[in-house]
Amino acid sequence: MRNLKKIATGFFLLMTIYSCSVSKEARGLKKQINGNWLLQTITTEGINGKVTATIFNEAPFNCFVGSSWNFISNNSMGNYNINASGKECSSVSRLIRWSIFEPRGAIKQFQFKRLDDKKNAMDNDEGFRLEIAGLTDNTMQLKSHISFEGKPATYVYNFVKK
Repeated sequence: MRNLKKIATGFFLLMTIYSCSVSKEARGLKKQINGNWLLQTITTEGINGKVTATIFNEAPFNCFVGSSWNFISNNSMGNYNINASGKECSSVSRLIRWSIFEPRGAIKQFQFKRLDDKKNAMDNDEGFRLEIAGLTDNTMQLKSHISFEGKPATYVYNFVKK
């Protein structure tokens, strides 16, 4: 009876560890994302005309074009840097914590939270999720599905590896 309890305890411990672990595919995606990236373009789908929205609770849409992003896979940390340009784009350097979200039966998502200087989550501990639409060793395309004027629309973020 005692051995049966040990086996059952061990089984439940292994199941708990397994259920909390990241899949092999997600680990591969993190490894591929690891490194320095340039956000080369941001385009829209389902929106006609010029977009003036603020994204990631940080800066206007166009300020992120040309921003540099660094992702460190072994500790899930990183940052992005926006260069000052024009009147509406201030220089920003922001820490982030990132990971891969794996919704059951859906496309994998890149998720991140903005962090303050003390590495505490900002935005009331909420973050951002973007669909991983494409990923190679040199390019990454992320999509953010939004509602624009009551209709579905998408921001498309096109990154190139530095």
